[in-house]
Amino acid sequence: MGKALQVNSDNFVSEVLEYSGVVLVDFFGPGCAPCRALAPVVDAIAEMNEGRAKVVKVNIAESDDVANHYGITVIPSILVFKNGDLIEQLDGVQSKAKLQAVIDENA
Repeated sequence: MGKALQVNSDNFVSEVLEYSGVVLVDFFGPGCAPCRALAPVVDAIAEMNEGRAKVVKVNIAESDDVANHYGITVIPSILVFKNGDLIEQLDGVQSKAKLQAVIDENA
């Protein structure tokens, strides 16, 4: 895999909420400079945790209903789910170490 999976309104439930395990969700916008800065970190986390945790990206411009449902007002925002339950939210650019620590604590 190596890269975060792109999900949208159509497959968010099946890819995130119905997944058994940890899912890290990166809510981003295509014109957002901090989001572009975070993208390689998110992809690295996806690669490092392949088979251990799922890492997905949600474009808020294409899936604003999902972003609104979770009250996303700042991008990038990272939401972490475990067995379909929201367990953590991190707003703004995060370090690879911080994202990995969240996975390590919950996987």
